[in-house]
Amino acid sequence: MAFKVLVLHGPNLNLLGQREPRVYGQVTLETINQSLHNLAESLGVTLECLQSNHEGVLVDAIQGAPSHAQGILINPAAYTHTSVAIRDAIAAVSLPTVEVHLSNIHQRESFRHHSYIAPVALGQIAGFGAESYLLGLRALVAHLQKVASA
Repeated sequence: MAFKVLVLHGPNLNLLGQREPRVYGQVTLETINQSLHNLAESLGVTLECLQSNHEGVLVDAIQGAPSHAQGILINPAAYTHTSVAIRDAIAAVSLPTVEVHLSNIHQRESFRHHSYIAPVALGQIAGFGAESYLLGLRALVAHLQKVASA
């Protein structure tokens, strides 16, 4: 079965490569998306990538995902720590979801330690820079394959 994964990037991730490179690295969002597409091709899955600085756009994308995707890979960025709406949308659609972060949110300011997303996600990968996305995609695809073969 060919799976499709919705990849969501939250606020300010469009500024990767120029935004706080000491924290987030030099890689751009375009480079991350290209790396994800390359990995997806090797795994036999397709991706739809969306970045938005607007919470409602992300909620709408999550709500629409069941019509065309089997899983969600999300970096909610700052919404990780503030958005009950994104958390509730993920819970409502019941699609397997993996949360990823470039930085280790648990080593940063205390307000970043709490994730509203983690309780409704399969898992969370943080602190590996752009590799977090690739690790997250691998984990999500492995889960989808396991469920499909059961």
